[in-house]
Amino acid sequence: MFLNYLKVALRRLNRNKAFSLINILGLSVGLSSCMLITLYIWHENSYDTYHPHIDRLYQVGTIDIAHGKKTRFYGCPPMMAGLVQSTFPQVEATARICRLLGDDQNLLQYHAGNGTTHAFYEDNGMMADSGFFHLFHYDFVEGNANTAISSPYSVVLAKDIADKLFDGKPAIGKTIHIPSHINGDHDYTVTAVFRPMSKPSHINGRFFLSMYSGNIGDFLRTDKNMASNYYFVTYALLKQGADPAAIEKGFPSFVDTYEGKDLREAGFYREQFLLKVRDIHLHSDMPYGDVTPSGSLTYLYILASIAVFILLIACINFMNLSTARSTKQSLEVGVRKTLGAGRGALVAQFLEESLLMAFIALGIALLLTLLLLPAFQKLADRNIQPPLPQLLLMGGGFLILTILTGLIAGSYPAFYLSSFQPVKVMKGKMTNSLAVIFLRKGLVIFQFCVSIVLIVAAAIIGEQMHYLRTTDMGFAKDQQLILSLRGDQRLKSATIKEAVASVPGVLSSAGSTQFPGIIAPGDDLLYAEGKPSTDNHHVYLNFVDFDYMKTMDLKMISGHAFSQEFPRDSVDGIILNETAIRALGYDPATCVGKKVYSGVSSTLGNSLRIVGVMKDFHFEDLHNPIDAIGLEAFSRPFYSYLTVHVDKNNLGKTIAGIQKAWQQLFPDTPFEYSFLDERFQKLYEADSRIAAIVAYATGFAIFISCLGLFGLAAFSAEQRTKEIGIRKVLGASEGSIVTLLSKDFLKLVAIAVLIGSPLGWYVMQQWLQGFAYRTTIGWTVFALTTGAALFIALLTISSQAIRAALANPVKSLRSE
Repeated sequence: MFLNYLKVALRRLNRNKAFSLINILGLSVGLSSCMLITLYIWHENSYDTYHPHIDRLYQVGTIDIAHGKKTRFYGCPPMMAGLVQSTFPQVEATARICRLLGDDQNLLQYHAGNGTTHAFYEDNGMMADSGFFHLFHYDFVEGNANTAISSPYSVVLAKDIADKLFDGKPAIGKTIHIPSHINGDHDYTVTAVFRPMSKPSHINGRFFLSMYSGNIGDFLRTDKNMASNYYFVTYALLKQGADPAAIEKGFPSFVDTYEGKDLREAGFYREQFLLKVRDIHLHSDMPYGDVTPSGSLTYLYILASIAVFILLIACINFMNLSTARSTKQSLEVGVRKTLGAGRGALVAQFLEESLLMAFIALGIALLLTLLLLPAFQKLADRNIQPPLPQLLLMGGGFLILTILTGLIAGSYPAFYLSSFQPVKVMKGKMTNSLAVIFLRKGLVIFQFCVSIVLIVAAAIIGEQMHYLRTTDMGFAKDQQLILSLRGDQRLKSATIKEAVASVPGVLSSAGSTQFPGIIAPGDDLLYAEGKPSTDNHHVYLNFVDFDYMKTMDLKMISGHAFSQEFPRDSVDGIILNETAIRALGYDPATCVGKKVYSGVSSTLGNSLRIVGVMKDFHFEDLHNPIDAIGLEAFSRPFYSYLTVHVDKNNLGKTIAGIQKAWQQLFPDTPFEYSFLDERFQKLYEADSRIAAIVAYATGFAIFISCLGLFGLAAFSAEQRTKEIGIRKVLGASEGSIVTLLSKDFLKLVAIAVLIGSPLGWYVMQQWLQGFAYRTTIGWTVFALTTGAALFIALLTISSQAIRAALANPVKSLRSE
């Protein structure tokens, strides 16, 4: 019996190829889209889950309380790790890491015995103490966790870095040179090599230096202040059965005991909290991210909603087309029942046919997912490799979903058509019920409503991305080359700047310790004249040369910019932005010549003279409001970065000239550069990824909806064949026939526009709140969305409407 039903189902699919293709293709595209998004969501939720003690591993976070505002961040003072372990018996072990602040990349150099030097730049260098590899799992191919970075001036490398440095030969015991802005220039001995994990982690370190090395090591041995230098990341491994809530309950007294005095002198307060390491990537809720940029739970909710809605659209299509087409089988039902077929047999036949189509769609969806996964990984910038158990779980879920879709789609013809009375069916008196017709129309409206929301979302996200790329940042970011200076290059800052200045096409150049778009390594707590030291404000600091403001085209409000005309500025001068001036309580028009202080008092602390006020500019991305920043002039040339403003004409020739000047001065160091505007755009990579995924998802949703509309339009035209023939015989034009067949569907799309547009506006208003600076949602977005939706729907319907309108009425009426 089963084989007989299968043969009948296959024959029917073969007989109705177009209908079968539309139905199966829509469901398979929907399932595949949902699978890809599900894989991405799974990946984002799997950060750090591979560590052996992940359920007991926590990060110690900080809440800064100043001027009535609370700010969460991940840093702690250097002594925090030891004090937490000695104070709380529930803590088994602690560890610390810190980024090499101010170094967007590091130069690694190995001088081989044959006189050759291997040198290249690497991102994501970190410093760690000896406990780090005991808490976090790394796959060591040389060395082990017990000896890695246990002594000063040791380094642990990723295997691909070691292979490049040492030509694939053993690395342990070899010495490499790593200059750093924050840690100084030192030699390090390789003590271990690890194979990078394919699984994601919030710590993306490519090499780790011993924390008790260089300037950081000297600082750790001397600094005891608990109110400053909160850039050390502290982790705690709790003992089995320990309650993290009990530790958090003890943090207030801990802060009062060990941090209270320093905090009161500094004029603010802080709280400590515990955060599960496995929750860091998505649940840290820190405005400036964590060790590496955090993921976005909001974006995952958006993607999950898109996946669900695309799947709903696909399933609705499948059920709509199946139920619409099933009325064509009413005559067959009448014949079968006349010949003695029972209702149970008919139900089984219809359900089997629907399930067969659903399973074919699932098979195609799996194949599509495998084919599209490499491209999707590139689009999402993720190495998505779920383990077998997760794949089986996800596969089981989609299998159940497919079965449910097939059963629901087949239930209408199975239970409704099988109840027909054979006499009525054979006389052709069976029609669709009004309830079924209204349900079908409601589902079409729902499909296009979702598509409208996605079109609005894609349009607004695109506008915001354009706004981020084109908005005035308050400084000149175009045609600005960034050269990283490390080690000897910093010592020869003035020489390289002079050499670059002589290259044709170079308009100006300037040295600095940082540039807009990277983490600012320098900051201080400053307060104004006549105010107590406790009334201080956090101000970022950047040390620059006299040409920096001219090169970056920073605008002055009052006072003067740094220049060779005012050499004394390099001794005690500072230029503050408007935000800093307002925070300190000064008037931008009258503050020039006044002083700002850092330290516990104006007599014991350092004082700086305000020589100018510059207009606010965006030195961070547009997710964050403009913060307080000050510029101080170098007393001697010792830059970390050289910014070179070049003429856009003959750009390639200018860069070649800069490279030649570089290689003459530093023959053993590779020449690498980047453009400032491109570096700044990297800050929006997560937003750009989501924009791209939403755009593709919108395309799939529209495609699936149009497939359904196409199928229903074809079915409607087929149902009204005789009506169209009669109308044409009575003189109706082709245009009126096309209008007749199109207007009902266009009404449904118009209703979807009226519902979907405000929904899309509301959703995107919430998304835009994540940006301190954002585009406005104008009426043009909705006008274009409405026009696009109606045009796409009309294009989809018109092919079937025109075909029906041009048909010969004689053929449709010959049986009458």
